[in-house]
Amino acid sequence: MKTNRLLRRSLAAVAVGALVLPAAACSSSADSGSSGDPGAPNGAEAPLDPSAKVTISADCQPPTTKPGERRQWEEDIAEFNKTYPNVTIRATDASPCNEPAKFTAQLAGKTQPDLFYAYFTDLGQALDAGAVEDISAYVNETTVPALKDIDPSVLDTLRSEGKLYGLPVTNYKMGLIYNRKLFTQAGLDPDKPPTTWAEIRTAAQKISALGNGVNGYGEYSATNQGGWHFTAELYGLGGRMTGDDGRKAAFNTPEGKQVLQNLHDMRWTDGTMGAAQGLKWPDLMTQTSTDKLGMYIGAPDDITYMVQTLKGNYADYGMGPMPGGRATLLGGDTRLFKKGSTPDQIKAGIAWVTFKYLTMGKGQFDYARNRSDNLPVGIPQPNFFTGSTLAADNAAKAASATVPVRNYAPYISEQVPGKTEPANAQQLYKVLDNAVSAVLTDRGADIDKLLADAESQANKVLASLG
Repeated sequence: MKTNRLLRRSLAAVAVGALVLPAAACSSSADSGSSGDPGAPNGAEAPLDPSAKVTISADCQPPTTKPGERRQWEEDIAEFNKTYPNVTIRATDASPCNEPAKFTAQLAGKTQPDLFYAYFTDLGQALDAGAVEDISAYVNETTVPALKDIDPSVLDTLRSEGKLYGLPVTNYKMGLIYNRKLFTQAGLDPDKPPTTWAEIRTAAQKISALGNGVNGYGEYSATNQGGWHFTAELYGLGGRMTGDDGRKAAFNTPEGKQVLQNLHDMRWTDGTMGAAQGLKWPDLMTQTSTDKLGMYIGAPDDITYMVQTLKGNYADYGMGPMPGGRATLLGGDTRLFKKGSTPDQIKAGIAWVTFKYLTMGKGQFDYARNRSDNLPVGIPQPNFFTGSTLAADNAAKAASATVPVRNYAPYISEQVPGKTEPANAQQLYKVLDNAVSAVLTDRGADIDKLLADAESQANKVLASLG
């Protein structure tokens, strides 16, 4: 949930040279094809005809301040046009790709580009605004060859009532980030990170015993990030944030109590979390990169931030699976398709996303190119493939790695199932910040009462959705 992805994974991460073509009537039963969807246009299941002349507007072109990524974008457009010479992709750069206020205004005014950037959690808002096209009839293993190996839990975040509205571009799954240097100094095996909260408590005690201001474990508890981490840790224990219909809180359970009890006990019984609390992004990364923190819950690109921005060393950091291993918080970015797009615009968008973001050896998965452009190779993100495609991805990363891939082996090998953030996530996180903060700042905190109060407040938030 950071505020850019890094600074906003779930809050949110371009200005577009927007050529929005007239919408084509997408079908009546008279022109329905063989896709199995009675509302789909004839031939929807076939790939774009290479001779088709079509223009799409798109966003999230890398800015000129990122010369490597920008050059790769232009190279990929040129390569894509070798197959589809008559497709024009019109986009301009801006950073971040998603500004919540602008995004909301675009949806309301129907001014978003034909192929538009969104976070996984933005689909509901786009549907409520009537701004996104159902692409179910267009997506199959011919148009998206890697489709069978895309993690179902990722695709499920892009579905509503059985209909598919987008394709994943990148994603993250949260796990345990740890400082391998401190593990070694504390006599712990840096290749075998803890996988349960009991093991984390034991490891944190050994790390804290190093002294010199080192803490074994750290946690966020401000600016909605305490609630964000509560959710991730709850999922790891098999808990849920809301009921099936999303209208009632479901975290006031033994699993929810265990999340808060773990934090309370590490803070007050074990003394492994330090006196300074109220931490927010990027405090935990700063502490880890300066060898003052042993472990915390995070996502793989935290490590990139610690190296590129905080001047840390890739060799010093590792990742393990989400403690408990029942599930983990999943998030990421997608490309959605503007409501009213023509069939050829939808097909062109699918073809571009497939080439740039979903094909081994191409686009973002051209690891040899990334290495030559001094971009990191080997961080386990995106993490949305399974099966033979995952095996090919891991092998390709290892062949061109610029980071020590073995440091993430415990995280990769587990493949903990992903669960997306709850609807209305930010308001729920704000409510739960109070509970997380309380157990870290008040030795006598009443956990049962904290959960009951949070449940009551969360139910009011959820009831307000109507």
